[in-house]
Amino acid sequence: MEIYQTEEQQVEAIKGYWAENGNMIIAGIALGFAGFIGFNVYKDSKLEEELAVSDSYQTLLEASVNDKATFAQNAEKFISENAGTSYESLTALALAKEFATDKDWENAQAQLTVAINSAPSDGIKAIASLRLARVQIQQEQYEQALSTLAQPLPESFRAAIEEIKGDTYLLQGKKELARNAYQAAIDADGLASSPNLQMKLDDLATAVNITAAIPVTK
Repeated sequence: MEIYQTEEQQVEAIKGYWAENGNMIIAGIALGFAGFIGFNVYKDSKLEEELAVSDSYQTLLEASVNDKATFAQNAEKFISENAGTSYESLTALALAKEFATDKDWENAQAQLTVAINSAPSDGIKAIASLRLARVQIQQEQYEQALSTLAQPLPESFRAAIEEIKGDTYLLQGKKELARNAYQAAIDADGLASSPNLQMKLDDLATAVNITAAIPVTK
């Protein structure tokens, strides 16, 4: 089952945005504090600290392109040293992707949990939650996956949530619930990001019709 779908583009966009604008945003925040009496020292130290974290994050991402093994080791260290920053969640997402690529579902799940708990925005939290649900499906933790998807998430992720719920129900043999979830995903404009949705729904309808047509022998 594909673990990373269209939300991967959202993560890449966020990472790119921070790479290009992170320093400017951080500087703007710090300069805002400068307008208050007594915050000049805070501004200088905080700005220096945040800029250092931003530079380290960008260096980490650049190194990951050529050396995946070293990236995993350095990423775990980076997360530990920068807990509480927005980069903690983004790095955990990237590290979880590497673990998932190697089918190391347990470590992927652990990093996605970190990403969720440290998410700087509802969007990042939703992306990490969708990925966590898919990893839980891979581990056949179907009820846990449904529980993850039941958490409050932005409405803009409704289609993806319902599609994953449909996949989960289907694997549990709950075809009617799967059909309802796929239809809900389509109703939420899911076909725009996941064209396979219609095929999933059609295949499920065909399977149900075939089963209904089989005569019951005594």
